[in-house]
Amino acid sequence: MRPIQARISLGALAHNLRVARDHAGAARVFAVVKANAYGHGLSRARRALAAADGFAVLTLEEAANLRLMGVQQPILLLEGLFGADEVATCAELGLWPVLHHVAQLDWLQRLPPARPLQVFLKFDSGMHRLGFPLADHAAIVARVRSLPGVAGVTLMTHFAQADEAAGVDWQLQPFLSEVADHGLPWSSANSAALLRYPITQGDWVRPGLMLYGASPFAEVPASQLGLRPAMSVHSEIISVQTVQPGEGVGYGQLYRAEQAMRVGVVACGYADGYPRNAPTGTPILVNGRRSRTLGRVSMDMLSVDLSECPDAGVGTPVELWGEGLSVDSVAAAAHTSSYELLCALAARVAVQETD
Repeated sequence: MRPIQARISLGALAHNLRVARDHAGAARVFAVVKANAYGHGLSRARRALAAADGFAVLTLEEAANLRLMGVQQPILLLEGLFGADEVATCAELGLWPVLHHVAQLDWLQRLPPARPLQVFLKFDSGMHRLGFPLADHAAIVARVRSLPGVAGVTLMTHFAQADEAAGVDWQLQPFLSEVADHGLPWSSANSAALLRYPITQGDWVRPGLMLYGASPFAEVPASQLGLRPAMSVHSEIISVQTVQPGEGVGYGQLYRAEQAMRVGVVACGYADGYPRNAPTGTPILVNGRRSRTLGRVSMDMLSVDLSECPDAGVGTPVELWGEGLSVDSVAAAAHTSSYELLCALAARVAVQETD
C-alpha cells in the first residue's frame, strides 16, 4: 500500500470548537463545515463538532447529508438558494438560507413554502462579494419581513480584512449603525473576527478555519491561539539518491546541488493535495527533524534534503504537515493559504481517525 496517509483528530476538532465557544461569549456558534469540512470529512466533523449550536454549509446536498446523519441543529446555507425549486427543499429539511439578492426574494414570494423559513439577510458592508447594498436595508428588511414564507430574520455581513491590520471597524460600524433600528439578531464574525474582535460576536458566530486548527493570521501561529491541528499528513521516503555538485533534482532541474548530497524521494505529490508551486525550502519533517523540499513537486512525489538526516533511508517517516509542522508554515512557504491545503487533500489519500 502506498504509504501516504492523513490522520484526522476528532479530539482536536472538539477542542477547537471549545476555543471558539470561549471567544463567542453569549453568541451561538455555527460550525462551518463546507467543502467536506475543509477536507476533514463531513461525517467526522459532524461527530466531533456535535456540540455546535448549528452547522453552516454551501449546498443543499451537504445539508441533506447532515440531516441524514441525524443532525437536528439549524443548518445555514451560506450562499442561500440557487433556484426557485430549492425553496420547498429548504422547508422540508428545515434549513436556514442566506438571502443576498433580489431573485431569492422573488422565489420566496412566488413559491411560499408550507413551512415558513428562518432566513439570514446578508448585507454588503464593503467586501463587494455577496449581499444587498446597505443603503437599501430599510426596504429590503421590510419586504422580507412581509413575506408569508419567512418565519424569522437574522441580519448578516462578512468581513474582508478581519485577518489583516485594516481590521473590521470600517465594515462593522456602518453595518451596525444602518441595521440597529430593526431590532433583529445579527451575525458577522468569522474565525479571525471571533478571535480578535469581541465586538463582532452578535447573536451568531461562524468559525471555520480555526475549527480545523489553523490560524487565520499570518503573524500568529495556531498554537498561540490555543488551537490544535486536526489534520496530519504523513508519508515515507521511497528512494534515496546521491547527487553530485552541479547536478539537478526533478522536473526542470530547478534545484542544483552545490555539493554532494543525499536526496530523499517522498511518496506525496500534487495529486495528493500537496501544493505544486511549493518552492525549494518548503519545510518538511523527516523522522521528526525539520528539513526542506528540493526542486519541483511532481504529481506523485517530491524530493527532500537529507543533508541533516544522515540516518534517513527508504521507509523513514515524513510529516508533510500536522502536529509537528503547522499547515500554516507550509502554506506560507508555498505562497498559498492553509484553507487551500486542507481543502485540497485528495480522495486517494487514505484517512485514519484518531481521538
